[in-house]
Amino acid sequence: MKSRQFFCFFIAVLAGSFFCGCGPDASILQKLAAQQSQIDSLRQKLDQIKPGLGEIMAVIQTHHAKLWFAGINENWKLADFEVKEIKEMVDMAENIETGRPETKFISMINPPLDTIASAIQKNNTVEFKHGFSLLTAACNNCHKDNNFEFNVITIPVNQPVTNQDFRSQP
Repeated sequence: MKSRQFFCFFIAVLAGSFFCGCGPDASILQKLAAQQSQIDSLRQKLDQIKPGLGEIMAVIQTHHAKLWFAGINENWKLADFEVKEIKEMVDMAENIETGRPETKFISMINPPLDTIASAIQKNNTVEFKHGFSLLTAACNNCHKDNNFEFNVITIPVNQPVTNQDFRSQP
């Protein structure tokens, strides 16, 4: 019983000392204001250097083309890598461009990417090509839904880069 009384007394003294003029002093408030100013400045800098949706889409387009050449060459490890890169860029678009209405539709490419991922796991070129056609159609449907119908994505004819071998490596 005495230990409980002592504990209550200790809490009362502690609370009283806190509420009787032990608030933050001016130097702490100045430091907090300086930190907030630094945070605001860094946010402005990030807004200036973050990629726009067009830049993110250009990277996705490059991975789209690289995915095609990896898949038709049955380089399944590279194809799997490219699927993951596309998903990473989609996540980036959704996280960075939160105010853009287009990002609400971008997840429509996930089902075709899942189809492609399944084909890759099975090493199935026919399924891969079908999934890739679905992916390409999903890109174009998203563009149409967002009034970018003039931006038509196709199945690549030429390799996107000349310094990469898309053939499966031993």
